[in-house]
Amino acid sequence: MRLVVLDSYAVAADDLSFDPFASLAQLSVYPRTAPEKIAERIGSAELVITNKCTIDRAVLEQCPSLRYIGVTATGYNIIDLKACSERGIVVTNVPDYSTKAVAQQVFAYLLHYCNKIDRHHRRVMAGEWQNAKNFCFYETGLMELQGKTIGLIGFGHIAKQVAKLALAFDMKVLVSTRTVRQEDRAQFPFVEFVSFSELLKRSDFVSVHCPLTPQTQGMFCKEQFEQMKSTAVLINTARGPVLCEQDLKEALDQGQISAAYVDVVSQEPIRQDNPLLTAKNICITPHTAWAPRETRQRLLDIVYDNLAGFLKGEIQNQVK
Repeated sequence: MRLVVLDSYAVAADDLSFDPFASLAQLSVYPRTAPEKIAERIGSAELVITNKCTIDRAVLEQCPSLRYIGVTATGYNIIDLKACSERGIVVTNVPDYSTKAVAQQVFAYLLHYCNKIDRHHRRVMAGEWQNAKNFCFYETGLMELQGKTIGLIGFGHIAKQVAKLALAFDMKVLVSTRTVRQEDRAQFPFVEFVSFSELLKRSDFVSVHCPLTPQTQGMFCKEQFEQMKSTAVLINTARGPVLCEQDLKEALDQGQISAAYVDVVSQEPIRQDNPLLTAKNICITPHTAWAPRETRQRLLDIVYDNLAGFLKGEIQNQVK
């Protein structure tokens, strides 16, 4: 059987490899594929792996031999599932591979905000410390995480890992989630489950961990920023459209909230006209929370196992 990897660079970059997949099928690997080349490169292959290359009905009609699509991500909105189902094509994804990496990034943001390491470094390198009038040289605004309140929107795997890290820092943890399960109350006795509005009013840090749905799209807009503390920090490692980006820019520019850290934006790669690029007190990272080498290797291992399972008739992680 033939296997085509359409956009290997997204996951493998320069430090990992799809070479082990050659043991499963005749392998063709492309670092990236332009939209107009997708159907041509799949051709008569029965198996395909993709990260961001869209496989819609038009592509499927040109690839009648296709029997399996492996998505190297958790999200699978790039795949026309209805068309795949009609053709008996199995689609798999990779759930829950980046939990600890994303939680780690949340705390990278928290520590960046509280410790101001990069700002102190720049001032030292600029000669300010050696020329300081006072022996003690530091910026005001440094803070401890101990005793601060972090509010988590959603309580899936990543939010639970963030809660565990917050406990280690002696933080108070609030959670607003659609469904509060008794097992979560038992496993996380230090968590206080509250309404969305109460979480916004009480939290020093608000971290978003909900999926993007019609109900969560635009859930952070002007009204929500007005409810937050003026000293609060917003963190979004979930999905960009959860935030109204123009409203966030205005909240930051007007000092309604203190700062924001976002790893995701409404359109990726970020567009030149995105309002957050000109907002005050914002840190934007290019969707990197999932990207540590160990995390991507774990992802590749699961993608491999998904394909191997399909070939043996033991399907796992199938998207329905």
